[in-house]
Amino acid sequence: MSIYDIPLSTSRGDNTNLEPYRGKVMLIVNTASKCGFAPQFKGLQKLHENYAGEGLAVLGFPSNQFANQEPLEGEGLAEHCQINHGVTFPLYAKIDVKGRTAHPLYRHLTKAAPGFLGLKGIKWNFTKFLVDRNGKVVKRFSPTDTPEKIEEQIRRLLND
Repeated sequence: MSIYDIPLSTSRGDNTNLEPYRGKVMLIVNTASKCGFAPQFKGLQKLHENYAGEGLAVLGFPSNQFANQEPLEGEGLAEHCQINHGVTFPLYAKIDVKGRTAHPLYRHLTKAAPGFLGLKGIKWNFTKFLVDRNGKVVKRFSPTDTPEKIEEQIRRLLND
């Protein structure tokens, strides 16, 4: 199964997958609106605004697995992020990103791009995965890697 075939749910609860992003560079991020890294929403939004026309898709996957920092659900969560952080890039339904209940998307991402010392688990909110236009996971970034810090690598993939 390719990354494009993994079943997902939108923030409205509709069934979907990543097929609409085939041929695009994807930046996949596990988000949490109450996290100390939530200011990164603004940088992610800026990447979305600056590079969507060139083929970048910023995709947010809310998770409540780290200190219960995502108490919101569905459309309320998307609305909160739009009002408070200016987010217009897609936010999907809340999922688990680690452990036995990890969503298949995150099992795929962490297997393809293990973290520090080869660990597969997600350390915290705002871990980022960069996926090329062919659906290959090319890089994993820690929560402390800001969107601005990874912009050059995104530009390189967009120009390949």
